[in-house]
Amino acid sequence: MSTTDLSPGELRLLLAVERTGSFTAAAADRGLTQSAVSHAVRVCERKIGAVLFERGRTGARATKAGDRVRVHARQILRQLDLLVTEARGAAAGTLTGPLRIAAFRSAAAHLLPAALDRLAAGNPELSPRVLIVPELGRGTAGEVADGRADVAIATLAEDSPAPAGLVAGELLREPYVLVHPAGRREPRDLPLIDWAENCSSYTRAWWARQEWLPKATLDVADDGVVLSMVAQGIGMAILPKLSLLATPPGVTVTSLGENAPTRRIVYVATHATAQSLAVRRLVAELRATAKPHAMA
Repeated sequence: MSTTDLSPGELRLLLAVERTGSFTAAAADRGLTQSAVSHAVRVCERKIGAVLFERGRTGARATKAGDRVRVHARQILRQLDLLVTEARGAAAGTLTGPLRIAAFRSAAAHLLPAALDRLAAGNPELSPRVLIVPELGRGTAGEVADGRADVAIATLAEDSPAPAGLVAGELLREPYVLVHPAGRREPRDLPLIDWAENCSSYTRAWWARQEWLPKATLDVADDGVVLSMVAQGIGMAILPKLSLLATPPGVTVTSLGENAPTRRIVYVATHATAQSLAVRRLVAELRATAKPHAMA
């Protein structure tokens, strides 16, 4: 190993400092003295050629260089874990170890359970860990980019490429539909119920083509609350099909026609984790689960 290379132990120590926010707390976390941690961080900074932490009375805060090291350190350590678990799994003929999955709420509720059940049935040593992340801002893909997840279930606009440094593959393309209280003759007179995670990019062009617009919009927490409020007669909504697998009584679903907006659901992974056996098997099971709900 080159004298400028960082060891796995050094990477773990840097992550401990970033996670705990101080050299003293990191020392306790790693079973070292504070001076040993301080010395080790200085050695890492000399190897890299950049200051990784701002030191102060309130602790240690990662610099911009430290932020980049944090992301790569997580990914490198995960690859080392995969090297061991996949080699052991290949020898035993099964999948082993953790599989970290980031998913937004409706995907976690309606796509993951059946896929994970089938995956776990033949691989009892595999340990899926699901992190529910709102599909806002960097969303679930951000968890992969930051090294906190091996694979994400994300939404991606029709013509958008995968986020920089990541790969993406389509799982499902689903239509949006009109959801309104049962028995309502003219549901379009009702307020529109929406939620922040319902990305407007999928529906903006569709709304622009309509001759009607809702008189008012009510913003709520998530699509589950949307359905509950529609069932109570409070308003109507434009929802993706996946959100309607548990439609409550009192709700009517109406097609928006051939030109209905659609939502594209994809998996996202790094180039390395996309090749891991566990991720590839999960993707296959997700596609099998999604197939009945996909657009023809």
